[in-house]
Amino acid sequence: MSNVESLIARAEQLLGRLEAVLPHAPEPPDWAASVAFRARRRHGALCLEPVRVVSRIRLAELREVDQQKERLLRNTAQFVAGKPANNVLLTGAKGTGKSSLIKAVLNEFSGQGLRLIEVDKADLVDLPDLVEQVAARPERFVIFCDDLSFDEGEASYKALKSVLDGSVNAASENVLIYATSNRRHLLPERMSDNLSGTHAETGEIHPGEAVEEKISLSERFGLWISFYPFSQNEYLAIVAQWLRHFGLSDAAIEASRQEALVWALERGSRSGRVAWQFARDKAGRDE
Repeated sequence: MSNVESLIARAEQLLGRLEAVLPHAPEPPDWAASVAFRARRRHGALCLEPVRVVSRIRLAELREVDQQKERLLRNTAQFVAGKPANNVLLTGAKGTGKSSLIKAVLNEFSGQGLRLIEVDKADLVDLPDLVEQVAARPERFVIFCDDLSFDEGEASYKALKSVLDGSVNAASENVLIYATSNRRHLLPERMSDNLSGTHAETGEIHPGEAVEEKISLSERFGLWISFYPFSQNEYLAIVAQWLRHFGLSDAAIEASRQEALVWALERGSRSGRVAWQFARDKAGRDE
């Protein structure tokens, strides 16, 4: 073999190795496989994988959040019908049903063409490409970002801002973003941020640019839905609903009230999540 042929062979081997590690164009997902998908990074590219077992929670199973339920239902119904609708930020107390409400809305409207794509915060940098990937599809897509919050300087923060505002491109008509967070402004707020404020002669304080930057992302969500801690009676109503779901009798439910309160006290929270956990434990022991 001549030197030239040897060089060509080595170059072909090198190219083969590079092709194995370089990002490939993502394969189109099987859209008929599910109504929900997860965005996952594979070989450097963001791919959509169907969720094989989708949460079956229904709207009727979510108690004590009727106002929040009505607002999200109305917005999603407008979206599915092809009418103007808003991106939604659901914020507030932990365990009060923010994520569950989005899953229940998917089950309510999936028969009308609604699909859900769950995206982790770390993958939001590829959100513009993801939106472009589904823009030509006939379905309506909710991009779901759960438990969202950012540290300062994260690249995914600016990518999300760009998609929410449409950037240079017009916002896609078949995509909305639904995000949940325990922080209303999505970024940590510190006392030092106020040092950038200026004082007018009238004594009025003008917020500095650092403060405005912290609230600019949440303001890009057109609809804010707030969730609040449950009272004792609301918590017990949720406990009763889940115990009934597991087949316990009304007498058994009434007898479990004190036990449910102790369970919540031990966890320092009266939330829907704590009520669900108690009901699972109670139903399992009773069986």
